[in-house]
Amino acid sequence: MKSEIKTAIILAVAIGVGIAAISVAFSTLDQASVVNIGGDSTQIDKSEFKKAPDLVGIAHYLNTTPEELAQVIEGKVVLYDIWTYSCINCIRTLPYITAWDDKYADQGLLIIGIHSPEFEFEKVPENVQMSIEKHGINYPVVMDNDMETWQAFENRYWPRKYIADHEGYIRYDHIGEGGYQETEKIIQQLIKERSDALGIQMNSASSLVDIEEFEHTLFRTPELYFGYYFAQNRNQLGSEEGFQPEKIATYQEPDKIELHKFYPTGTWKNHKDSMELISETGEIKLLYNAKEVNIVTANNAELEIYLDGEPLSTQYAGHDITSENILSVSEPGLYNIVTSEDSASNIMEIKVKGKGFQIFTFTFG
Repeated sequence: MKSEIKTAIILAVAIGVGIAAISVAFSTLDQASVVNIGGDSTQIDKSEFKKAPDLVGIAHYLNTTPEELAQVIEGKVVLYDIWTYSCINCIRTLPYITAWDDKYADQGLLIIGIHSPEFEFEKVPENVQMSIEKHGINYPVVMDNDMETWQAFENRYWPRKYIADHEGYIRYDHIGEGGYQETEKIIQQLIKERSDALGIQMNSASSLVDIEEFEHTLFRTPELYFGYYFAQNRNQLGSEEGFQPEKIATYQEPDKIELHKFYPTGTWKNHKDSMELISETGEIKLLYNAKEVNIVTANNAELEIYLDGEPLSTQYAGHDITSENILSVSEPGLYNIVTSEDSASNIMEIKVKGKGFQIFTFTFG
């Protein structure tokens, strides 16, 4: 491994450890200020809790209607899941959320998926419908295309879970992945409070949903954005040509590549949220560190994947690799390219065949 790569990795590890420690401390503090568990539920002082805001500016209702949702939400414990379907962090939480829906829906829990899109293609109802079918989502999903409900919750993150008790007070708030056992215990507690208040006899659940949690790599490449607006204040495009907003640019083969940066070659149009291939073929190179690599794309194309100059082997092939080292993309969304047990630094080269192909982000695990 080259000395400059080693130096970059050592520095990034130190920074990553510091950020992780701060994030854990902040997350714990944030949750502790919201949760109130135990004791006599009738004696809980709720004056410090906020009421969950109304769902506003909803463009489409999936798995429900406005009238039905307004009726079923009354008096329920409500888990509001703010998500978007091309976000890998959101996708990793869905097995837990759908399991809680199966387990607690008959006990007074209502889950509402608030789909707040990051990219334009996520505003299309058919795309979101395809995703909820893929992930087995049976609870109501509302499409917050103009981010009005997102703003009503004063939210800034994907994914985020708020849980309101049967009187509408937000009693729990969790940002990101993880915290699944803690979240389920809150669900159980608030269901018990509801049954006590309504005089309902109910067997208390004690067991928790048992699903293997994804283990993140501490030091990994951050999300890489191909849109000039989304990439603001991020030094991620390594090519000398740089971003050229709303222009068509021809990118040349780089002389060298740096860690955590991407390098397109060929002719690409620079969009606010993506790059679009104008030439018939193109390439993308990057030096990354992770055990999992995902890509968010739109439009039909065939991608030929190489790691360190060799065709992607079956040992590291992601779930969406169609055959050998080929990834065929069609529907707009997230595709898994690389999956490995261990984190490693690799040079990835993607040879793209398909004019009109759009790439939005790389995400890593």
